[in-house]
Amino acid sequence: MVTQPLKPNKIKFDIRHLKARYGNTEAIKDLSLQINANDIFTIIGPANSGKSTFLNSLNRLNDLNPNFKLTGTILMDDIDIYHNYNAELLRKKVGIIFALPTPLPLSIFDNVAYGPRMSGIKNKSTLMETVEKSLKESYLWDEVKDRLNTSAFNLSGGQQQRMCMARILAMNPEVILFDEPTSGLDPISTAKVEEAMLILKEKYTIILVTNNVAQASRVGDKTAFFLMGELVEVDDTKTIFQNPNEKRTEDYITGKFG
Repeated sequence: MVTQPLKPNKIKFDIRHLKARYGNTEAIKDLSLQINANDIFTIIGPANSGKSTFLNSLNRLNDLNPNFKLTGTILMDDIDIYHNYNAELLRKKVGIIFALPTPLPLSIFDNVAYGPRMSGIKNKSTLMETVEKSLKESYLWDEVKDRLNTSAFNLSGGQQQRMCMARILAMNPEVILFDEPTSGLDPISTAKVEEAMLILKEKYTIILVTNNVAQASRVGDKTAFFLMGELVEVDDTKTIFQNPNEKRTEDYITGKFG
């Protein structure tokens, strides 16, 4: 695979004093952190810790909730995504994959080609190249190349999730957000998704929310621990799992709560 990695340690996201709430409920409390380009940045923590709120803030999905309010700054490549970005353009650059795969009622080919078509690409050979490339990057091509015109609903759950990855990749994003992408998958499918992530980080920045601490330890370059809307600590994944600074972090990763 030909890759063009960015310079080491280039900051992709710079988050400063982020606060978020839904009505009177505070979801994120004064959070500041940086995420390097071409890292897999994992976020762990129990339910209701603000993990998904944070993830959705990075491509402004929270904008769709009228009760949501955010203060602070999120810079992507030094550009404020809430004041200097069109939300639609941002979501092309920052794609998100959810816990449950969401195939469209179309063929496998048309699912992956859907975004490029909506962006105005009509040439069949260009669409075929895009679909093939995206399915290869999501580790699905060899399994579906002979049945691209069959319904996406005929795929297994793990295959549907990787197809949804391909659908995001077809839009040439810069960042891929994963919100519990393997929570409903079997171990073999989980391993394939994780293997894809480790290859994809050569070209993309990956941010993974997971309740599976073992998964975070396997794939993460850096890991952040969230608790009740607070960033407890963030560090290299090895340090977080072997020598955390906070007892709350140690208690969580060793299963004492959560």
